[in-house]
Amino acid sequence: MSVRDEAAQASYIAESVLEARERGLTLMQQAILFRAADFSAPVELELAKRDIPFVKFGGLKFLEASHVKDFLAILRWAQNGGDRIAGFRALQLVPGVGPAKASRMLDAVDETGAYGVVRNTAPPAGASEAWDALKQMLGDLQGATWPADLDLAARWYTPMMNERYDDARVRAGDIDQMQRIGATFGSRTSFLTELTLDPPNSTSDESGRSSKDDDYLILSTIHSAKGQEWKNVFVLNVVDGCMPSDLGAGSTAELEEERRLLYVAMTRAKDELHLITPQRFYHTQQSKGGDKHVYAIRSRFIPEYVATKFQQTVWAPEAAPGEAKVGPLPKIDLAAKARSRFS
Repeated sequence: MSVRDEAAQASYIAESVLEARERGLTLMQQAILFRAADFSAPVELELAKRDIPFVKFGGLKFLEASHVKDFLAILRWAQNGGDRIAGFRALQLVPGVGPAKASRMLDAVDETGAYGVVRNTAPPAGASEAWDALKQMLGDLQGATWPADLDLAARWYTPMMNERYDDARVRAGDIDQMQRIGATFGSRTSFLTELTLDPPNSTSDESGRSSKDDDYLILSTIHSAKGQEWKNVFVLNVVDGCMPSDLGAGSTAELEEERRLLYVAMTRAKDELHLITPQRFYHTQQSKGGDKHVYAIRSRFIPEYVATKFQQTVWAPEAAPGEAKVGPLPKIDLAAKARSRFS
């Protein structure tokens, strides 16, 4: 299945899963498999948006990772100064602010919201720079237009994340991912509400079984899926650079291991198998609304003579009501245009 990008991949999976359930296939009979745990982030957000319960094996749920919770807490508290859960987490990101000080500040929140209480509170000892930056960020968020909010929050949070986590460089990729996904929403309000973010049930970041429904979708790394089978299986990012991974293409032995992983993924399906190939992957660290991307090609492990054994399909989301469908671009005779400039 060829799709435009990772966002389209997530939409295709969500719609296909729901269609299969309408045909009588339970969520537990369906699985989404991926080479690396971070590949599933856009899919997890799409599932959360549509309130499709799922369990993830082989890594944390994207929305349950501590740094993602931190980032969202900043936006949620800026949106609603009375959100004590978000404010309690956001304030303690500042060095020198503990539970007691955070609680006292939240008790003092008035109609001026998060910005007002930070503005009227003296900075903690040794953290005046971080405090002033927080005050500036919250003030800027009051007049920011979406999705500029995401960039403002990320710029303030990045130094805090670098101090809190030894693997901050790895976690930064998730914040970039969150910014890109958030930019697809119409506003900060829709972003925060449509994700249906619930307060954590415990202090653990471990993924657990869904409490929303007795039925839930399976998300799993390929390594964690060995020995399992499902009736309907989706394999993410079956393109070169992801499968095989760039890091796994250094030697013949590494390539063979990558090939075996794809074989394992494909043989988890009892009835239906969807190998999904996004056509483009967007660059991180570009301006919001930027369209810099690289094109991807189908995995080398599925050459043309093998691909002919599959039903090859292109999927695109339906246009929203009132939205004009984009047709093919008109053909342009470049040679004629070039000649006309010299005639």
